[in-house]
Amino acid sequence: MDDPAAQLRRETGTTPAAPRRAAGAWPAPRAEERVHAVVSVPGSKSETNRALLLAAIADGPSTITGGLDARDTQLMRDALRVLGVQIDDDGPTWRVTPAPPGFEMRGTIDCGLAGTVMRFVPPLAAATAGQVLVDGDEQAYARPMRPLIDALIDIGARIGEDVTGLPFTITGRPDLPGGPVVVDASSSSQYVSALLLVGPRLPLGIDIRHVGATLPSLPHIAMTVSMLRERGVEVDDSTPHRWVVRPGPVAARDVTVEPDLSNAAPFLAAAAITGGRVTVTGWPRETDQPGALLPGLLTDLGAEVELGAEGLTVTGTGHLRAIDVDLSAASELTPVVAAVCALAPGTSHIRGVAHIRGHETDRLAALEAELERLGSHVDQTADGLTIHPRLLHGGTFRTYADHRMAHAGALLGLIVDDVTLDDIACTAKTMPQFPELWLDMLHQSDEWLAAQVRPGADGPGGS
Repeated sequence: MDDPAAQLRRETGTTPAAPRRAAGAWPAPRAEERVHAVVSVPGSKSETNRALLLAAIADGPSTITGGLDARDTQLMRDALRVLGVQIDDDGPTWRVTPAPPGFEMRGTIDCGLAGTVMRFVPPLAAATAGQVLVDGDEQAYARPMRPLIDALIDIGARIGEDVTGLPFTITGRPDLPGGPVVVDASSSSQYVSALLLVGPRLPLGIDIRHVGATLPSLPHIAMTVSMLRERGVEVDDSTPHRWVVRPGPVAARDVTVEPDLSNAAPFLAAAAITGGRVTVTGWPRETDQPGALLPGLLTDLGAEVELGAEGLTVTGTGHLRAIDVDLSAASELTPVVAAVCALAPGTSHIRGVAHIRGHETDRLAALEAELERLGSHVDQTADGLTIHPRLLHGGTFRTYADHRMAHAGALLGLIVDDVTLDDIACTAKTMPQFPELWLDMLHQSDEWLAAQVRPGADGPGGS
């Protein structure tokens, strides 16, 4: 007998999402001189996908301006459309209209390799009439989901038996009650955010208790709570590791999305490792994004950092420093920080990131393998990496279909001759224009250098 997933594929004519293919080798460009550039990065993926889901359950239509247009956010928009949400995204401002009353979902939710889609959408599907198959890229099948699935079943969701991860079917129920639930979010804070986001939709709200030994990426949970409160949802987080969301309407709100600070990391780090100067425009003075830790991290690594009217400016001093750092609150920065550490004198330690073994790839194993491939000496620890200084050389840097790994490889290629990434297309997950922005950064640097030597121009010490 077919399993429910196979039966739904046959009935709806859908098939599992095919893994994305690599787009061919990409020689990482070398920075012949210090990098000098002004860079504008696109909107935050984390904020965009939360804004989309909240707009989908709001009490009326709303708009999102400056939302990230990338694979992860396209997958979120398409997933919400399966749930009956209307999204007009033909332009820089998107209009989102919640599903009409009585809508019944049917079809496939394609999560790709997007953690926010595979974690945030199933709770909403569980509270919607109809049935869907939740599927994704083959690599996504290994990403942890069991704690969230068990939590959803505990609050009344109808999900196939013995489900541990993708693919699985959900038979929705508009009367999904909610109420108290216990979840071990040690492997991903997204479990907590996923339950928080559906909380106001449930008749009993939701009372979430985290019971795991660790809780990574707390800023992402803070972002979720803040965005709920901005829409009039009552959230009580006064008790550590407990969140109570009261049922009630989610106010429609027009929003503008901040730049993605984590995606700014490789550009700012380029200034630090080349002794140059890079400004990322639009840097917020207050934010819940984990990337807000970058200024302190880059200062610890030896750079100078200044937040001004134009944005955040990082200036390399020519003297990198080894660090000993806990990145549990901003683990997505690990690949870029590890790449900088591989260029710094002295042994560096990155701690608190055991959970990134379950991200797009096992990032700790991938970083160990690829940094060692270029001549570094790296040891995995229980919760991170120890990186020892070595003279690096060129070679192929494998990305494992992971955009953050590609950022790390491109960064190393600025300093190390003949580094080739096996797939730059994976950066489309959160920043499709990364290759163009990277090359533009170097083009701006060439123009800056030419201005220093042009007859009649101010020299490096000019006014």
